[in-house]
Amino acid sequence: MATQSLMRRLPPVSVMIAGLVVFIMLILVVFAPLIAPVDPRDVSSYSLIDMEIPPSFMDGGDPRFLLGTDNQGRDLLSVILFGLRISVVIGLGAVLFAATLGVVLGLVAGFFGGIVDGIVMRIADVLVSFPTILVALLISGIARAQLSADTMLTWAPLVLIFSIAVNEWVQYARTVRASTMVEVARDYVRAAKVIGLPPGRIMGRHILPNVMSSVMVIATINLAGAILTEATLSFLGAGMPPTYPSLGTLIRIGNQFLFSGLWWIAVMPAAVLVVLVLAVNVIGDYLRDRFNPKLMAR
Repeated sequence: MATQSLMRRLPPVSVMIAGLVVFIMLILVVFAPLIAPVDPRDVSSYSLIDMEIPPSFMDGGDPRFLLGTDNQGRDLLSVILFGLRISVVIGLGAVLFAATLGVVLGLVAGFFGGIVDGIVMRIADVLVSFPTILVALLISGIARAQLSADTMLTWAPLVLIFSIAVNEWVQYARTVRASTMVEVARDYVRAAKVIGLPPGRIMGRHILPNVMSSVMVIATINLAGAILTEATLSFLGAGMPPTYPSLGTLIRIGNQFLFSGLWWIAVMPAAVLVVLVLAVNVIGDYLRDRFNPKLMAR
């Protein structure tokens, strides 16, 4: 019985594999400058003599370039590692920004109710009526039109984070608002109000810990969506500049050579993106089921 109970608590093998993949990806992201054979940001590392070399496991490959080189002679493994780093950082930044804004607005709307709740929810209704990618394209386009090329090069990651997060906070706000309205009716919140605790302390120290499990589940699921949105924007040319390529930028560049026999320039970064998003989605689905009250009661 104890063994069966332990087995029910352990996550499935697919989730364990997905967790291992995400862990390895995070290690690659953190230590990309140390793991990458060369720094692709250094123009002196480019070599036109070594351009368009296939992966080392193919005929004509070079052992120096495990995944081959691109049309500029850059080591594809190094470019992918730095591109993965940019994509993950932007995805995490967008999720963190959206979660923070959504949790704060959800707590305020659920705790105070009335006109405050009405204003927050009407803004959320307006934003949710527009597709995320459309809003992100609009904000990115406005930023590119208003900022100079050098300024945009510096602020591109922050612009992308804001563009992706501006629509995503609605999910957090709605979930936290609903949970807060339930918690406000409980005795411990009423007691905190009676003894005169300020609303900020009640929301931060008493209500927030009870709604964070739902927030973590949404954040995990949205991380995959944020990374995909960033890749989509970069693929469309509205994301990171070519000098600081993300996975989406690399796929866009490689797409030009996909049918000319240089398939690895597009397929390699695309494979990394697919594996990362799939692993994050598997973990997100598991957490959603794990914290589902109906399933937990079984």
